[in-house]
Amino acid sequence: MTFTGLATFSSIFLIGAMLLTWAVLIYLRRKAILDMPNHRSSHAVPTPRGGGLAVTPLLIVLVAVVFIYTGVRDVGHWLMLAAGAGLGILSWLDDRHDLSAAIRFACQFVAVIMAVFALDQPVLGGIVPIWLDHVLVVLAWVWFINLFNFMDGIDGISGVEAGSIGLGVFILALFIPLPHFIGLGYIGLGVMSIMVGFLIWNWHPARLFLGDVGSIPLGFILGWVLLELASQGAWVVALILPSYYVFDATITLIKRALRREKVWQAHREHFYQLATQRGLKHSTVSAMIAITNLVLIAVCFVEVDVPNWIRVVAALMVVLGLVGMMLRMPVKGNRNA
Repeated sequence: MTFTGLATFSSIFLIGAMLLTWAVLIYLRRKAILDMPNHRSSHAVPTPRGGGLAVTPLLIVLVAVVFIYTGVRDVGHWLMLAAGAGLGILSWLDDRHDLSAAIRFACQFVAVIMAVFALDQPVLGGIVPIWLDHVLVVLAWVWFINLFNFMDGIDGISGVEAGSIGLGVFILALFIPLPHFIGLGYIGLGVMSIMVGFLIWNWHPARLFLGDVGSIPLGFILGWVLLELASQGAWVVALILPSYYVFDATITLIKRALRREKVWQAHREHFYQLATQRGLKHSTVSAMIAITNLVLIAVCFVEVDVPNWIRVVAALMVVLGLVGMMLRMPVKGNRNA
């Protein structure tokens, strides 16, 4: 696809996300579908919840269009996409009726087990038996879905994270224009464009929130993209691009589990939440994460002949630097009002 074609492709999804999110916002306001503040919230006023009603259909259309354009015909990939759409419907029901954790997790496992056959090759490169590869992939994928949902707690954060991952995948396709990366590159570009359109409405102060109907399918689709990269040998990129989200969510989960708390319940203990509680604005924290993600992308693709493990260690240092800034950056008063 030419530069003009890529720009057109990106513009369609960006404008589509901006307009559809606006329409969804009007619907949510009319129906009074609001996220009410509580002691675990990071917002102070009732705010419409369910922006994923715009994001998720566009995401499904994006992946379907890319599958058609690149000639994907195997059933596994279409089952994966159907599973993502099903999770979107389930998550909307959860947004409206608070389904039990058991139902949510059971449906996520079913969706991922259906979708694991969309991976073209073993993710771990054959170092373990294929059955164990599938088991580990299912567990990692379900965890990624949930960490993406857990981390969606302040204005702009998930739009920034998903858009950054999309940008990184697109850059990989530009660096390595092999057939199995090209389709993923289109998906990455589309995800970035959709999230930019959504962020117009979700940037601080947010006019609406993504909701589970958005964060769960986003985690599902991005999880597949990253696992597909790993299965094609780009495991370093797949590990580094989401490394802040993975680090924050995993460390927080471990701390809560060690205290024998219910890890699936909402809380305000993620590093980014601690930063806003210290007085940093949502927009400042989300911008810090965006800048960090750009550095992580540079770590992935900078033309330096170093072993992959050094890139992973460098990425960890970058993430630790972000966390340190969140917890130590001087703040003048509380600015979250």
